[in-house]
This record gives sequence, C-alpha cells and structure tokens, in this order.
Amino acid sequence: MSFSAAAGKIAPTVIHTDAAGLAHGDFQLPVDDGAIAAYYAAPAGRQNLPIVLVVQEIFGVHEHIKDLCRRLAHAGYLAVAANLYERQGDASAYTDIPKLVAELVSKVSDEQVYADLDASLAWAARNGGDPARVAVTGFCWGGRLTWMYAAHNPAVKAGVAWYGKLSVGHGPLIKRYALDVAQDLRAPVLGLYGGRDASIPLADVDRMKAGLAAGSVAARRSEIVVYPEADHGFLADYRPNYNAQAAQDGWRRMLDWFQNHL
Repeated sequence: MSFSAAAGKIAPTVIHTDAAGLAHGDFQLPVDDGAIAAYYAAPAGRQNLPIVLVVQEIFGVHEHIKDLCRRLAHAGYLAVAANLYERQGDASAYTDIPKLVAELVSKVSDEQVYADLDASLAWAARNGGDPARVAVTGFCWGGRLTWMYAAHNPAVKAGVAWYGKLSVGHGPLIKRYALDVAQDLRAPVLGLYGGRDASIPLADVDRMKAGLAAGSVAARRSEIVVYPEADHGFLADYRPNYNAQAAQDGWRRMLDWFQNHL
C-alpha cells in the first residue's frame, strides 16, 4: 500500500478495505486541458448509482483516499477521487509538509479544482452514476473545498467536510474562504471537526455556525459536529492522530447525511 511520505510514519491502526464485489481502479480522467490521474470504486455491475466526489487530503490521492473510495462503494456509491494537483507536481515525492505546500499546493487555484470536480462528475455520469444524486466529501485541504464546491455547483445535493479550514486557504491564489460562502451554500453540508485541532480554532467553527444560520435554505439545513477529544485528521487511520471513536461516528453520520439528502 502506498501512502504519502510527507504524512510521516504509518500508524499500526491503518485500515485496508478489500475490493470484493467492487469495480475499481486507477484511470485517466478527461479534463479541459487533457487528462489527469484519478481513482474510482463502485458496486460491480450496477447502474444509476449515487455519486460521491472525494476530495483528497493535502497529501494527494494515495492509498488512504483510495480506501475511502472503496468504503463508499461498499455502501452503495460510485466514488471518484481525482488527483487535483497533478499539473503542479507529484505530492508523493515530498517528505516535508511545508515544502509540499510551498512548491505544489499553494499553486492550485479553486477554479482549477472546480473544473476538475465538474469533469469528475461528468465522467461518473457516463460510467454508471446518477447525475441527479451527487455528493461531495473532502478531508483537510479537501474539507475546505467541500464547503466551496457546495456553494459553487448546483448539481451537488449534499456535502460532508472533514476538518476543512474555515478562515484561511493554502497560498496566494486563494481569495475566498469557507466563511465567505457559508450563507450561499447550494447544498446542505455536514462539517466534522476536532476540538483539539489547533489548526482550526473553535472560534472559526462558531463563526461558521452563525454564518450558516443566517444563510440560504441549504445553509440553514447544514450542521457542524465537534468531537472534543479529536485532533486534526482524526479519520486518517494511517496517522497517529486517528481517533477511532470520532472516525466511526463521523463515518456513520456521513452515510446518514447522504442517505437523507440524495
């Protein structure tokens, strides 16, 4: 199994989800300027599946993200994870997070991500997915983009943002933040956050809740759950910050959220 070197030592809690009964694999996703690498997983032999766009962590599309796609497929979804900064470089080649951010992540614009997620949705609709039932979920870097994409694309019916930053982005290309779009969501989003996450102040979480409460119908239907004992990346079972109780509860809440809104 291949994980990001920049993520550090692999924890003994790592989970591997098998692919029995699934269609899955790497593929080349057609995008506006050519093709980028992507991974998908879905129940084998089924059509008209609800679609989940899976937005990577800061470490890119590595084994953990692929495993999450397989978990979603076992739950009945067509999950697609595109390598959203392949144009900027190879995230797996980095061993240092600050260098990864400075040289690669900071060069990725929201507009590039939106276009690639739109392309992911189009691919899914051509390959067994139901474009009327679309969700998005993301982690860390992708958690912020879950909020942003739920405000961007009216095709999205539900989102689940795992510990995504609310008041900042990564680099000078980012001009708007989750707090800026809280009132404008087109789909209800469930936000899952850790009370011990020093990178996302609880004051930001409170501001986000206030923004949602004053926003669109979808914004007012959104929710945020804070796990007091959890740190950043608590779903990432391959990392030391993994919190099994919060991860399992959050995953259950996510599946319920998708079931209720798709």
